[in-house]
Amino acid sequence: MNEKLYEMISRVLSIPIEEINEKSGPENIESWDSFNGLILVDELENHFKIKFTISEITEVKTVADIRQHLKNHNVIINE
Repeated sequence: MNEKLYEMISRVLSIPIEEINEKSGPENIESWDSFNGLILVDELENHFKIKFTISEITEVKTVADIRQHLKNHNVIINE
């Protein structure tokens, strides 16, 4: 688990870090709505100095998807 990734998700979505796992997403985290999703994208882009495409943003369904898109941008996240 990458503590920094989970910390960002926890902070943006206002949920305890313990509630986050690789299967977490808008379907099972109530506060992960479209607005907070965009804030999370902004936080990730700023922190990792990358830019996601609209397609990448709309494809995210879980934390594992975020990890994969980060990997696609050469950002290595420990599993």
